[in-house]
Amino acid sequence: MKNVKTLSPKLDVVFQALFGEVGNESITKGFLETILERKIDSIDLSRNPILRREFKDEKLGVLDIIAKLDENEICNIELQIVDKKNIIERILYYWSRLYSRQIKSGEDYKILQKAIVILITDFKIEDLEELDYHSRWKIMEDKQGKKIILTQKLEIDIIELPKIIGKEKEQDNLLDWLYFLENPKSERVTEKMKENENLKEAVKKLDNLSEDEKMQRIADLRQKAIMDEKAIYEKGLEIGIEKGIQRGMEKGMEEGIQRGIEKGIEKGIMEGSQKEKIEIAKKMLKLKIDKETIAEATGLTEQEIEKILN
Repeated sequence: MKNVKTLSPKLDVVFQALFGEVGNESITKGFLETILERKIDSIDLSRNPILRREFKDEKLGVLDIIAKLDENEICNIELQIVDKKNIIERILYYWSRLYSRQIKSGEDYKILQKAIVILITDFKIEDLEELDYHSRWKIMEDKQGKKIILTQKLEIDIIELPKIIGKEKEQDNLLDWLYFLENPKSERVTEKMKENENLKEAVKKLDNLSEDEKMQRIADLRQKAIMDEKAIYEKGLEIGIEKGIQRGMEKGMEEGIQRGIEKGIEKGIMEGSQKEKIEIAKKMLKLKIDKETIAEATGLTEQEIEKILN
């Protein structure tokens, strides 16, 4: 019998296939109920593309998950593997886009529904060092110290996977799911499957995905793309630091060196990121994807995409 390699649920294309595809509603519902700490009556995953059909053997795609909850809430699940700069600003942007795109110009603001963003990272976030692995954020009154929530229509949940290390013995339902993401064949997951039907179904679904040769190929391509992305980012940092130190030394000041490093890092990352965006755009053009969609996915302008075509 052929030895099958179990796919990693942390790999975003696998994560999307587990939690974002129609037919997997009970898995996603169980996962989200544990994160949000409340019951969900209904869930709709129909807005998510099936990437295995759309992107075939290509490496890249938009891999966040959209879920409509109880007919009056919209939830975006974002999995970030590579530690990039400004993750907090990015997640606020994701939330604002999720909230504002619900209505068109001239429509009544009353129809705006609650927007929830769940960010799962495979790295620790520098600004959240003092917090545990799961934090929840809302807009609250700060001046008078009464901690009154301004609105229930904003919620951001952040989960940092590296922070669960050493918590293997803690009894927490969310930890059961997070250890599934880290190691689906762990003793803890095997044990918890006996009492959690949704987790059991997730493990079974993962086994089925792992036995699919096409999915294995897509996962390998995606893993390579992520490694390439990480290498580009790290190279950008390296180039940026070198340029920053040089710039600072030319000024002959310690403060100048520090500022030079900061500006150099930013420039280096931007240069690496731009090259990556162009490569993504080229692959999407090969798939005959329209320029508007490519611009949205990559952040390039349509004029920049036109230059690639020419």
